[in-house]
Amino acid sequence: DMGEPELIGANVPTTLESNFDGDSVVEQTMECNGKTWKVSAVSMGNPHAVIFVDDLENDIAFESDGPALESADVFPARTNVEFVQVMDETHLKMKVWERGAGPTLACGTGACALTIAAIRAGKIPGGNKVRVTLPGGDLFIEWNEETNKVYMTGPADFSFSGKAAVKELP
Repeated sequence: DMGEPELIGANVPTTLESNFDGDSVVEQTMECNGKTWKVSAVSMGNPHAVIFVDDLENDIAFESDGPALESADVFPARTNVEFVQVMDETHLKMKVWERGAGPTLACGTGACALTIAAIRAGKIPGGNKVRVTLPGGDLFIEWNEETNKVYMTGPADFSFSGKAAVKELP
């Protein structure tokens, strides 16, 4: 249970003009990094800017577009950025630029946010379990619009271990 999404743009937060179902931001046009983007704003406890593209490998300059969008003025708390390709009505593929971290292998809250954004933008139908393919593997997302709850399932794998030397404070 990933909880309930925040769909009111000002609460995500974003200063993009609301354009959908009350105060939501769905595929709102903005300029950034010399390009025009259609951005959907969703919060899952952290802000997400979701952008749909035809081809993840060719339609974005990930290493420059990601950080430019993350720190765009319309996101006063900065934002996570998800670039999304619709593979079919129950399969989305994404790349994420995480706020403060850059490219990451997975983002559970981002997978939830982009599934909601895809349904609200009419890219996929609601009511299905959606497979979201991330660089680190697949997650499965369900949004129950009646209860406004989001559910995520997927694997948890050990990825690394390490040691740190901690200096004692006087």
